[in-house]
Amino acid sequence: MNTRYFDLINQTFYFPQEEFTLNKDNLQFHNIDLMKLVEQYGTPLKFTYLPQISSNIRKAKEWFRNAMEKNKYDGKYYYCYCTKSSHFEYIMNEAFKNNIHIETSAAFDINIVEKLLESGKINKNTYVICNGFKRDQYITNIARLMNNGHKQTIPIIDNYEELDLLQEQINGKFKIGIRIAAEEEPKFEFYTSRLGIGYKNILPFYRKQIHENKNVELKMLHFFINTGIRDTSYYWNELSKCLKVYVNLKKECPTLDSLNIGGGFPIKNSLHFEYDYQYMIDEITNQIKKTCEEADVPVPNIFTEFGSFTVGESAGAIYQVLYQKQQNDREKWNMIDSSFITTLPDTWAINKRFIMLAINRWNDQYERVLLGGMTCDSDDYYNSEQNLNAIYLPKYNRDKPLYIGFFNTGAYQETIGGYGGLHHCLIPQPKHILIDRDENGFLATEIFSEQQKAEDVLSILGYNTTTVQEEK
Repeated sequence: MNTRYFDLINQTFYFPQEEFTLNKDNLQFHNIDLMKLVEQYGTPLKFTYLPQISSNIRKAKEWFRNAMEKNKYDGKYYYCYCTKSSHFEYIMNEAFKNNIHIETSAAFDINIVEKLLESGKINKNTYVICNGFKRDQYITNIARLMNNGHKQTIPIIDNYEELDLLQEQINGKFKIGIRIAAEEEPKFEFYTSRLGIGYKNILPFYRKQIHENKNVELKMLHFFINTGIRDTSYYWNELSKCLKVYVNLKKECPTLDSLNIGGGFPIKNSLHFEYDYQYMIDEITNQIKKTCEEADVPVPNIFTEFGSFTVGESAGAIYQVLYQKQQNDREKWNMIDSSFITTLPDTWAINKRFIMLAINRWNDQYERVLLGGMTCDSDDYYNSEQNLNAIYLPKYNRDKPLYIGFFNTGAYQETIGGYGGLHHCLIPQPKHILIDRDENGFLATEIFSEQQKAEDVLSILGYNTTTVQEEK
């Protein structure tokens, strides 16, 4: 009878896969020996594998190049990175090796853009697409960027007042886009996105505030679907409505020449994950071209905003199972040396599932378990793998430490988890390392941040750490 953990994974999934292989009974991620990382840096440990960022960008560019050639599409493609997925400098440094553009969401993003310009990571030809609801500081920062000469900045109008606010601070003529307030999926509690301007209101808005405005040039229509780019009737229906708005607007606005299809590609969240990226891009490109030809208008340049797709698959987290608690006849709790609430907040907040695998002991027998975090919160747990409705791991053995990994965690987890700040029950933030490859393909690792110390936390809380230590 096949009772090893390896047998379970091999029979349940296609294994090995491109990024997941075995070295004896230890897991490798992109040929990185994860147990060696554990031995060198300990746990809990977060890591970012930088080459995966460039790899995904190159793949997307190739897919769009293929689709445009196949469909004889007479327009250009621009890949934008959504900073909100991860604002870290090491992410930006890797992403902008690939001649891409940037999408911002809030005021401080513009400060990052200015730093990138100063360092030469981006230049005057880099598009800066400014999305989001714009408060005063965001407006001021956008205006400063444009007044300092960055002409490829395009604020995306989210509501009727933003255009007037921008004009008050921007010198001379400038470009804008308009965001469509798409209808949400039927399962949502509301019908229409809170962001953007409704389909039926865009043309009247253009006629009233933009058409005869000599200081403003409408360049882009922005279409964002919250659930991402997926092969569903909902997505194709919303895209169709968007394209109708585009061609009607284009007939009255000659300067309109770009369509931003935001929303993003899904990333791998299971070893069963299947998604035909090339098919989706082919079909989107074909739909845009077909609609424009029928309306007798030129096809737009296509912009995409990929955040999770850019960075999500580059990162992971490794924990040690510290102890097993048998709470009743059926439930065994494996307690990890960190917290899901603080280090992988999406698992708790939106019930998101990541790829979860044992790091070692693949040749040992397996058992069904629940995973618990260290906080005293009853919600600090992870109790099902995406396709198994349960978690199976090598059997707990006090004398043989077990390590587990969560993969493709690179988007949003650090910012939502409050990187560098306070965490629930004051569980310390884990050590974080960066992994790269040199020109010969050899691995190079460096510590980005050490595990949070008591002094760091007490300082945030306002305690005088020196006095506390003296009293002890």
